[in-house]
Amino acid sequence: MQILLCFGTRPEAIKMAPLYHELKKNNFDVKVCVTAQHREMLDQVLEFFVIAPDYDLDLMQPNQSLNGLSASILLKMDGVFADAKPDLVLVHGDTTTSSMVALAAFHNGITVGHIEAGLRTYNKKAPFPEEVNRQLTSRIADIHFTPTAAATQNLLNEGILPTAIVETGNTVIDALLWTVEKIGAEDYINPEIERLKRLLPTDKKMVLVTGHRRENFGAGFENLCDALLSVSERDDVTIVYPVHLNPKVKDVVYEKLSNTKNIYLIPPVSYPVFVWLMQQSLLIVTDSGGIQEEAPSLGKPVLVTRDVSERPEGVTAGFSILVGTDQQKISTTICSFLDGFTGFGHSINPYGAGDACQKTAAYLLKTLLK
Repeated sequence: MQILLCFGTRPEAIKMAPLYHELKKNNFDVKVCVTAQHREMLDQVLEFFVIAPDYDLDLMQPNQSLNGLSASILLKMDGVFADAKPDLVLVHGDTTTSSMVALAAFHNGITVGHIEAGLRTYNKKAPFPEEVNRQLTSRIADIHFTPTAAATQNLLNEGILPTAIVETGNTVIDALLWTVEKIGAEDYINPEIERLKRLLPTDKKMVLVTGHRRENFGAGFENLCDALLSVSERDDVTIVYPVHLNPKVKDVVYEKLSNTKNIYLIPPVSYPVFVWLMQQSLLIVTDSGGIQEEAPSLGKPVLVTRDVSERPEGVTAGFSILVGTDQQKISTTICSFLDGFTGFGHSINPYGAGDACQKTAAYLLKTLLK
């Protein structure tokens, strides 16, 4: 059986990398196609996880529209399918790559498996365009690999047959644990990590910040920056912010936060470096979905700068707090953790235990190779 894994962004690559290696270990004939919806950040992940794509569409363009990207993916995938002749295409999550590759595979009569299926906000504008991408992929997919019971229930509520759903946990936990082990090895040396060890103070509480969502462009990021300015006045805090390269994020952040005491604006970092930063932090402020899933395994609380999240399990379990983009709420909540957080104890990550890839491969072995 020929399996084709398709992805285009850094988060997809992180979450698909351990699955690629697990499928190879189980002697599946696996090929990888990247659209390079992201380029540099994608390549860093491929290098770290030792994956060489068989097909690279290299579609990233400056200021590319979603429609332009979508059209390019649909056009290019016909050639990939004709050459690879896959029996199964696996896509991930909620990106434009995922939804358009799934649609292209459907047009070619190819079975589609959706990794990280079933997440929902039921608000098509938040996250945008990811919510619609994910729902569209669900209508196309033949096999739905869900990360949680809530995601499974969402699909059942939408009429997906139980026999088409496989609950596995989230593959990002597999990737995280693999990375923690690798960067923790005595012989692992990373120049980025060594530089940050010299740059960042060790006697203060670290707040790690990220942000990239389109719905937060403008006032959302301005409010976040104002909240961080307020928090930075404390003597016991270090704020570390790897700033996204999108000008709508970068320009605002650097204008408001450059040359501010206790705030370190740094370029985007590679995945292993970001995992190291998460390990060093007391808490994380982010609009990222993947970080909401990873942080519980590291015992780190997450303040989510969104009004809704398609990952409610972390909120329910107390690992995450939705703070939106209200300046006062962000700063007040950060300070409450700086003043009183002592850890989660022995809570279990609701997004999985690190065996999602094993469960996915076992299902495919049982059902597709029988």
